[in-house]
Amino acid sequence: MATWSALGFQNSVTPLMEQLTFFHDHTMMVLIFITTLVGYMMGSLFFNPFIDRHLSENQLMEIVWTGLPALILIFIAFPSLRLLYLLDETNTPVITLKVVGHQWYWSYEYSDFEHLEFDSYMMPTKDLPNSGFRLLDVDNRTTLPMHTQIRALITAADVIHSWTVPALGIKADAIPGRLNQISFYLNRPGLFFGQCSEICGANHSFMPIVIESVPIDTFLDWVMANKDN
Repeated sequence: MATWSALGFQNSVTPLMEQLTFFHDHTMMVLIFITTLVGYMMGSLFFNPFIDRHLSENQLMEIVWTGLPALILIFIAFPSLRLLYLLDETNTPVITLKVVGHQWYWSYEYSDFEHLEFDSYMMPTKDLPNSGFRLLDVDNRTTLPMHTQIRALITAADVIHSWTVPALGIKADAIPGRLNQISFYLNRPGLFFGQCSEICGANHSFMPIVIESVPIDTFLDWVMANKDN
């Protein structure tokens, strides 16, 4: 079981990703209902030797099979619209993180602190520690405090990139000359991995993202240790 779980996505770490997971499960239940109903009706038509003349031309039946799909779409649309609204909602941020995509690495700037910025490159396999993650670990992890509303401003310096961290429910394009804004809230500590999801050149698959969620006291200690470097 541990091997199979390692092949999937990490568990959600933000309320928005939890809502996305719930919406996925909700939609899958609707699809299972539709597939089961259609399969049952097709099976009954194939194996039923009798013919009902009222099914050949029946206005009530036509109303039902036109209205029922519309109701099902409404049942999916309302949660979807609510979720889209929540994804675009930006609460009052406590910390602002500026993310800049380059070929082929990320730069981070903590706008609320002076002289706190760094580049984040993928760590070569030969330099990985025993506990490192091949093709996913970086030399400078992006450390952020949990239980804090965080805003990320995302752009690029050369071509289009995409800053994507599945556990955070984030996938935002980094476009030269434009700032994209996202907001998230980390509700537990841990390491959360992502990668550039836009085909941005030869080393597209070698610009990973590592978010390290830590308690606020640990984050402030990290800031004091790194802002003058």
